Amino acid sequence: MTEVLLAVGTQKGLFLGRSRDREEWSFTGPHFRMNAVYSVAVDRRGGRVRLLAGADSSHWGPSVWWSDDLGASWHEPPRPAVRFPPHTGTSLERVWALQPAGPEAPGVVYAGTEPAALFRSTDRGESFELVDALWEHPQRAEWNAGFGGQGLHTVLTDPRDPARVTVAVSTGGVYRTHDGGASWQPSNRGIKAEFLPDPDPEFGQCVHKVAADAGDHDRLYLQNHGGVYRSDDGGDSWRPIEDGLPATFGFGIATHPRTPGTAYLFPLDADYARLPAGHRCRIYRTRDGGDSWHPLSDGLPEDAHYGVVLRDALCTDDAEPGGVYFGNRNGEVYGSADDGESWSLLTSHLPDVLCVRAATIG
Repeated sequence: MTEVLLAVGTQKGLFLGRSRDREEWSFTGPHFRMNAVYSVAVDRRGGRVRLLAGADSSHWGPSVWWSDDLGASWHEPPRPAVRFPPHTGTSLERVWALQPAGPEAPGVVYAGTEPAALFRSTDRGESFELVDALWEHPQRAEWNAGFGGQGLHTVLTDPRDPARVTVAVSTGGVYRTHDGGASWQPSNRGIKAEFLPDPDPEFGQCVHKVAADAGDHDRLYLQNHGGVYRSDDGGDSWRPIEDGLPATFGFGIATHPRTPGTAYLFPLDADYARLPAGHRCRIYRTRDGGDSWHPLSDGLPEDAHYGVVLRDALCTDDAEPGGVYFGNRNGEVYGSADDGESWSLLTSHLPDVLCVRAATIG
């Protein structure tokens, strides 16, 4: 049987679950007790598994740790792995995203931070360098902070070309590079910013998450502060895909690892009412690229529910059939081992769940 690792970052530590049948789970933790873990990654390149965690101590500050033995031991470099150079005049508040590149870029790991910036590692996350061109972008000075801070929370690499990278900032919008980070262009045409005087700006949108389709990397799905969108041209333009959704506000969006046109999200009532849509615990799935959405609730709570799913707390694995997972601010983690058709409670009574990541490890 294939073993699946599920990493759950919470407000007070990291919990690691393992299962061979995705029915019975064994969890360890908390690792980094009393540290908020906003980002975690599972890097399986080179035939070995490395875990990366962005742990944020209220006393010592944020750091990036790594483990090559599935969490039995953790390592922190003697100097901070992610730190702003002196010339920037700023300091690191949080590591929002850790994203290994694909096999086309061995050793490369990206980190997205608050203040909003992109860092790049070439040693699998042991040290990082600031991507200067994005930090020095003339529009960056006009980015604002979202309700949870100004974070670069999404990094998508392109398996066809390691020089193509897409990032998303709250609140700055989507930016892309086609030259390995030497230059960056805003890519927000069609995404609304209803909270601004001009609702159709070139940049400044409060994008919450972006995910790439399994069949076509130029097809992207986007959960905005208000609205759900799709791009079929790699981000050159976006159009709404909201038919069948009970609400268009939310944080996370995830795609199926193999099936084109399939994506998942967890709608919330509105920005002024950040509760599950209709107070129901439901994942919505599309199988036609967002042209329609349908609720999935078999095995999920049937009574009124108030657990909010944050931007990085919804993910899929790469097992067969596909697994889907989400955690909420009630400290519950749910999983499906059949593409979302049925669900079970994997663990509960955790601190607020901030992020989840799942991957097969053997």
